[in-house]
Amino acid sequence: QVQLVESGGGLAPAGGSVKLSCAASESERIQDPMGWYRQNSGNPRDFVAAISVGGSMNIADSVKGRATISRDNAKNTILLQIDGLKPEDSGVYYCFLVGDGGEYVVGQGTQVTVSS
Repeated sequence: QVQLVESGGGLAPAGGSVKLSCAASESERIQDPMGWYRQNSGNPRDFVAAISVGGSMNIADSVKGRATISRDNAKNTILLQIDGLKPEDSGVYYCFLVGDGGEYVVGQGTQVTVSS
């Protein structure tokens, strides 16, 4: 099964930016529908952004105007950038992939902490 590995998390100031990357163990799989959600302890996961096969973006209202999702085909990664960070953007960010036949793969996550 394809595996996803996230990177780029860490501590960032409010108002700053974070850029997260998600790499797939099978590089061609980044062309599948992919995206990100985040979760804070004790809270349900929140959808953040997704990118379709054709490159269309779907951005959650909570980050709309501040977030972009893209494919870096040269590096075989999916990128998520969030600008104008707010403390409520803190959480573990998970990359996901939707494959054929109901396949759904999630990475192990990367922590983002926004300091106020």
